[in-house]
Amino acid sequence: MFGIYLKRELSRRKKAALVIALGLALGIALVITVNSVSAGMQQAQDKVLTSLYGLGTDMTVTKAQAAPTDNASGRPNFEFDAGSDSDETQSSDRVMTSGGQALKASLVGTVAKQAGVANAVGALSLNVTKVDGSFTQGTAESSTSGSGSQQGGPGGGQATGQPRVQGGGANFDVNSYSVAGVDVSDQDLGPLATSKITTGKTFTTAQTNSKVAVVSASYAKENELTTAKTITISDTKYDIIGIATPDSSESTTDVYLPLKQAQTLADSADEVTTIYVTATDSKQIDTVKATIQKNISGTTVTTSADLADTVSGSLSTASNLATSVGKWLSVAVLIAAFLVAALLTSSAVSRRVREFGTLKALGWPSRKVTRQVVGESIVNGLIGGALGIAIGLGAAYAVTAISPTLTAELGSTGGAGGGGRMGGGGGPGRQATASTMDIALSAPVSLTTIALAAGLAIAGGLIAGAMGGWRASRMRPADALRSVQ
Repeated sequence: MFGIYLKRELSRRKKAALVIALGLALGIALVITVNSVSAGMQQAQDKVLTSLYGLGTDMTVTKAQAAPTDNASGRPNFEFDAGSDSDETQSSDRVMTSGGQALKASLVGTVAKQAGVANAVGALSLNVTKVDGSFTQGTAESSTSGSGSQQGGPGGGQATGQPRVQGGGANFDVNSYSVAGVDVSDQDLGPLATSKITTGKTFTTAQTNSKVAVVSASYAKENELTTAKTITISDTKYDIIGIATPDSSESTTDVYLPLKQAQTLADSADEVTTIYVTATDSKQIDTVKATIQKNISGTTVTTSADLADTVSGSLSTASNLATSVGKWLSVAVLIAAFLVAALLTSSAVSRRVREFGTLKALGWPSRKVTRQVVGESIVNGLIGGALGIAIGLGAAYAVTAISPTLTAELGSTGGAGGGGRMGGGGGPGRQATASTMDIALSAPVSLTTIALAAGLAIAGGLIAGAMGGWRASRMRPADALRSVQ
């Protein structure tokens, strides 16, 4: 009886049921869209953090760069022989540490022994500025002046001008790239952990101090490098054994060397600039951070949450918009949709005075009338939920198909991270300059979001049904008689 009556009443009031369902659908669709876009923002931010941090890295330990002394400006210095022949090409490399002040390599073991630390690996971030080119010597030429003053009175010769140098100059190319010293004994943590070797091979544990290198795919393409070639840094040749492609986003390091080789290049024996750390429990990262800072003075511990605060640009703006404005807008629309559904249901009950009064006169108890109204409202809510899920999935698919590009500007937090790029002219007194990344936005929809939408649909139906059922339960059989004209 309940099902038959329910089906008949819904078919009789199709327009009213559709209006209620559409109101709920719009609110639910907005919730799905906002949640999916927010999830896409989180994925985009994770890509940015992964490119800086390394897979599985919970935090990094660095030391803020010290201010330069009076005798050390911190700027690169290049020396060339200005008297060389013009045909001779001159080249000079300047290797400098980046990403913070150097730390003793022994601190890696100290950090690894701290409570809550699962593993710790040291790395050395370098910036290499290469200048090469040649000088061109000028030629001295004498010039005469026909209107110059005469010497020895009338009939004297014309004055000869001072010789001038014509032509000459210098033509030098400046190239700056980043180098990371990798602990070859543990490559699952550190700067190389974010990439996979797509050509050649990675370092072996026996290559602790070998003159071999792995280059990033972008740097290899830019400089036409392959595994059959070598790369020269400060007059030292390194055999390229592998090409590394980042798992996500772009690589922030151009060349990877064994840690000891990087230390030799920078004249930084037994030193590192960054210690990558993983915690035993991801929920205790803040506690581990506090422990390291307390027991190892002078260091800066940066977690992924700290690093996320340095990401700016359109990605940050869109994320804030989706998180704050979007969610509050969803809540407001849902509340409005629920109220509209409740008011429409209550209004529909008011127009069914004769119907419910007659049913009560025939012996229907109030609870049965209320159950009928609530049942109709729940069905309307489920229809609205189905429509809302369909609209929300369509909106999320449209966002993913369009894939709008967001820009993320990567800042610096005391030199933490994987050793970002630095332009020529950077020095020890300067932190890594910010780099920019373009991230394609997607809008993934999870089963949790769909379950939330279904729950909201049922909740909307219950709220509308509760208000309508309460009004219907207060009707009396006499009300039906008064409504007869």
